[in-house]
Amino acid sequence: MSTASKATSALGHLRICDLSGQLAGAGSTRFLAALGAEVIRVEDPVLQGRWDIVRGSMPYRDERRGIELGGAFNNHNVEKLGVTINLRTERGRELLRRLVAVSDAVTENFAAGVLARLGFSYEELKAIKPDIIYVSNSGFGHTGPYAGFKTFGPIVQACCGLTATSGLAGQPPAGWGYSYMDHHGGYFMAMALLAAVVHRNRTGEGQWVDMSCTEAGLALAGGPELLDATVNGRTQRREGFPDSNHSRSPAMAPHGIYPSAGDDDWVAIACRDDRDWTGVAAAIGEPWTGDDRWATLEGRLAAEPELDELVARWTRARSREDAVERLKAHGVPATWVARPEDRIEHDPATAAWGLWPTAHHPEIGDVRVDGVPLHLSATDWSIRRGAPLLGEHNEQVFCGVLGLSREELDELAAEGAI
Repeated sequence: MSTASKATSALGHLRICDLSGQLAGAGSTRFLAALGAEVIRVEDPVLQGRWDIVRGSMPYRDERRGIELGGAFNNHNVEKLGVTINLRTERGRELLRRLVAVSDAVTENFAAGVLARLGFSYEELKAIKPDIIYVSNSGFGHTGPYAGFKTFGPIVQACCGLTATSGLAGQPPAGWGYSYMDHHGGYFMAMALLAAVVHRNRTGEGQWVDMSCTEAGLALAGGPELLDATVNGRTQRREGFPDSNHSRSPAMAPHGIYPSAGDDDWVAIACRDDRDWTGVAAAIGEPWTGDDRWATLEGRLAAEPELDELVARWTRARSREDAVERLKAHGVPATWVARPEDRIEHDPATAAWGLWPTAHHPEIGDVRVDGVPLHLSATDWSIRRGAPLLGEHNEQVFCGVLGLSREELDELAAEGAI
């Protein structure tokens, strides 16, 4: 991880006026901040920043609680500056206009139309700064019959078809259990903003990036599955179709997640072909592996439930590490199913990558946070500063960037504009 200054970082030339939050918006701009962009996070002083439901929420480092102590908020807002602006007041709105005028982009993930109702539609933003880039990330975008609906990650996953892809054969869809769509939407949001920056650098033109998290989720549903449904009329979840731990693209057997000795310990095995099966049989070394049915893929698929149970009986009798080492010794693709703790606390590859840097937060202290899963050889990312306290950088931004005097700042605070 580089310790390069903002001036020499990949995105040190960008200033982003960031009104986004939760995971999708804040998760997007955290990547840009890690790569050097000056991200100025605008929060509401009346609600104490709680238009972002993540502020102050779990997990916590210790027994302390409060709006400044939420671990998720800290994780998703590292390296950002934090200011407060009360957009209910005219002086607050004027302050935001001044901030927009010196920014390269405005980002938000409110429901469609919220920022426009506050007086900051794309047309109004363009009037402030003609080449501004405006990125709005909502559940369904700003057009179409669902534009007025509000969403959260699990709802988006259900609407876009992802939830139906997860589950056991013959059982209802299991869903994903977490707002992964927030993160996925954030990736698209960051990519779209950077594409708009490239366009502006070439032409001098800003633009509005209208993004739908639901459509982004649909892109994860899987091209082959969508093609099979639209062309062949075969849905992914149908009688006889394997559960989400197995595969038909391409067909393999045994191929799945199998229990091992221990508390909730599991082993993943991918037997790609008949040569892999020879390796599986050698690793297991039990008489049943010599059954002629198992010698060909066709035979293994025809009795896959029985084969799965036999493999599970073998894996269940030994530790996940022992089962995997035996399979790998015979060239079979296998690994034990890692929990987050396994990768974060005990995996040397993760440590060598530097994926969990330590960031300093004024109230929480020094804590590890998500890094960025890539490295740039010349302008790598850097994360050392935790999320901002509520209004922590008001003076730095309003006086240092916008040129307000200390007296003007005190007056704005007295009026409730900040």
